[in-house]
Amino acid sequence: MKLAELIAEFDGLDDEEKLELLVELSDELPAVAASRMAEPWAESCRVRECQTPVFLWVDVVQGRARLQAEVPKQSPTVRGLVTLMVQGLDGATAAEVAAVPDDMVEHLGLQRALGMQRQQGFRGVVARIKREVRRLCE
Repeated sequence: MKLAELIAEFDGLDDEEKLELLVELSDELPAVAASRMAEPWAESCRVRECQTPVFLWVDVVQGRARLQAEVPKQSPTVRGLVTLMVQGLDGATAAEVAAVPDDMVEHLGLQRALGMQRQQGFRGVVARIKREVRRLCE
């Protein structure tokens, strides 16, 4: 699973370096599929815990998670956090998604680097991915 590799990149970095890594990741968020861009985005795709408008689509295809997200480029830290999860979990099995720590903020050591609202938003993204994959695999 690619998530473990991405998480390993945060090991040994100080808070400022972790934030810089998130900004770098923000440029790597894959574009949303043209078919989704052509439709109005359902409010149900919005991650409500995020102050920044984060739209997240979770599908399961042949037992594998397929994730897409849209986050404004003006919010590079949030965009980087979402990119981490989208890239890290795209193609993961339901069991791999279920095994992701609920508190990725702590797992990444970002408690001091992120404000409370960003932490809450990121927890919401993780919870949404886990909940949707579980629901779609039932």
